[in-house]
Amino acid sequence: MTDELKVVTVTYSPGPHLDRFLASLAHATELPVTVIMADNGSTDGAPEDAVARYPNVTLLHTGGNLGYGTAVNRAVDAHVTDGELFIVANPDVQWGPGSIDELLAAAQRWPAAGAFGPLIRDPDGSVYPSARHQPSLIRGGMHAVVGPVWKSNPWTAAYRQERLTPSERPVGWLSGACLLLRRDAFVDVGGFDERYFMYMEDVDLGDRLERSGRQNIYVPSAEILHDKGHSTGRDPARNLAAHHRSTYTFLADRHSRWWQAPLRWTIRGALAARAGLVVRNSRRKQTKGRL
Repeated sequence: MTDELKVVTVTYSPGPHLDRFLASLAHATELPVTVIMADNGSTDGAPEDAVARYPNVTLLHTGGNLGYGTAVNRAVDAHVTDGELFIVANPDVQWGPGSIDELLAAAQRWPAAGAFGPLIRDPDGSVYPSARHQPSLIRGGMHAVVGPVWKSNPWTAAYRQERLTPSERPVGWLSGACLLLRRDAFVDVGGFDERYFMYMEDVDLGDRLERSGRQNIYVPSAEILHDKGHSTGRDPARNLAAHHRSTYTFLADRHSRWWQAPLRWTIRGALAARAGLVVRNSRRKQTKGRL
């Protein structure tokens, strides 16, 4: 185990979330920690204030809003050395006591794994389904298309593994809100795919790690709280549209043969229809909220 742990977070005007992230980090591990903030163009002063208040924080300006995965890649290239374990986490995470140490202990138990993820709780205390199967064409496609109108459909339940008791186990992918990663495994698969500006980069990473022979391990003994509405709340309609574009990129990549072109057209059309529905609903709610 390393004597110092690098924690990478991507900031984009994170507001008070960042201070809670940094303050709670002291309870998450007994190791000394260096936090690398890859800043994508914050205008609220929160990253600069954090550097002034926390001596273990380093600020890396990415030069613009490059997207989540690209910013993480830049930080890893600049600050994480070969052979290290490191954390990637959103700045709106609050760390549970010993949560990082639990992830590090799991890394000792699963030497063939490349990624480890904690149990994630929503602000209301409920468990977020952060450890999932890979989205197969049927399971993932049906979840994407019918999920907004039929919440209890069996494809969504199977994909999200909602009916399983939390247990330490290999899964298809883990939420990028918080990951412990082996740098060697991360670099070997090319890091995050920078075509994904936001959303699905964690699904894609989990898939590529698994294809390379590394496991993605869910570690529910480690717990964090995630205020996941922080980033999507600024412009939910725009972000929902981005989610659907990323979903198409992921599925089209996995079904890229020439004879699968009709399938890709069908996926594109279904996702476009779903995106139109959820974006209209989001904008309608925003309009009502202003009245």
